[in-house]
Amino acid sequence: MIQKTRLYAVLAASILFAAPAVAQNTIKIGVSQPLTGAVAASGNYVANGARLAAEHINSQGGVLGRQIELVIEDNKSNPREAVNTAEKLILRDKVPVMIGAWGSTFTLATLPKLEEYGIPMVVETASSSKVTTSGNPWVFRISPTSRMEAQAFAKKLASFDPPIKKVDFLSVNNDWGLGAATEFKAMFAKEGIEIGRMETMAPEATDLSAQLAALKGSGSDTLIVTSGVEQLTLAIRQAAEQRLSQRIVTTGGSFPEQLLENPGPKGYVSTHLLFFSPWTADKALYPEIAKAYMDGWKAKNLPFPGLTEGFRGYDAVLTVAEALRLAGSDDPKAIRDALWKTKVKGVNGDISFVKDGPAGKESGQNEPNVYIVQLKDGTVTAQ
Repeated sequence: MIQKTRLYAVLAASILFAAPAVAQNTIKIGVSQPLTGAVAASGNYVANGARLAAEHINSQGGVLGRQIELVIEDNKSNPREAVNTAEKLILRDKVPVMIGAWGSTFTLATLPKLEEYGIPMVVETASSSKVTTSGNPWVFRISPTSRMEAQAFAKKLASFDPPIKKVDFLSVNNDWGLGAATEFKAMFAKEGIEIGRMETMAPEATDLSAQLAALKGSGSDTLIVTSGVEQLTLAIRQAAEQRLSQRIVTTGGSFPEQLLENPGPKGYVSTHLLFFSPWTADKALYPEIAKAYMDGWKAKNLPFPGLTEGFRGYDAVLTVAEALRLAGSDDPKAIRDALWKTKVKGVNGDISFVKDGPAGKESGQNEPNVYIVQLKDGTVTAQ
């Protein structure tokens, strides 16, 4: 583990904070994540990444001479609870800025509350295009849209052997899964690749054997799977059990972590689109920042595979902290205005925002990096 002094120096290179001042009240940052429910694994990873970044920032004196206080609430993997969580954070806890809310459905449900109360939110995970095209000027997304993800994958099509000629889809039945399928279908069609069968799964489904059986005789060579880590792992295991001939490609940035220690059948290969790859951190845009994040994660004895999603919370807190510094206060409108000027070196890479959505009510959209890795017999390699 690197020395604390080096860790703090690396973090200082990624974001500049105000010098320590006389202790004042904390600056609250609201965090809405699915800590329980269908996608709880991912939500907890993001929350842990956020905690790690806040701890590092506070060890340097915080921002504006004040300590950051994360107020983390569980949206229970449910859009209705995501709305309730947002209101709690805004009305009860008086947070001037939020991070959330992992899934596209949870995030979209939250958006009206941001506009109603005038609170900016940094979106760390959700990929539905509607998040930034719905005309909400309080939204700033650091994660890629499904369209960005599909375009990144298109650049790698030539590397597949045998080539991709026909694709099926297995998608979680919500805004995220259906939106991702739409964008990937459009990309494949443009590339002259045939679109096969589409199957969906409920977010809480724990048996995908029926969907996979329906896909088995489709004649496709590739299956695109979009869901959280729990269902990705299940889909790959059950596909191997049913001897599906299609290669599996997962989207959305989650990784089937259980397959590292308990791989599927020998020689079985799956491909995964990630937004941070801890196995190839030396290839990150800012490898020293990635290493600092990974060392901090390890020091907390957090599970290694969680690094693929924990960085979202880490980068989101760095982004909010820099916006606070630029704003010079914790006034919500000042923070929103400052987010347009924010430039941060994060684990994923450069973070800044361009306008997306209807004129006069644009949301902010970052242009992040996408990484593609392959998993075979418990070993991960970059593609």
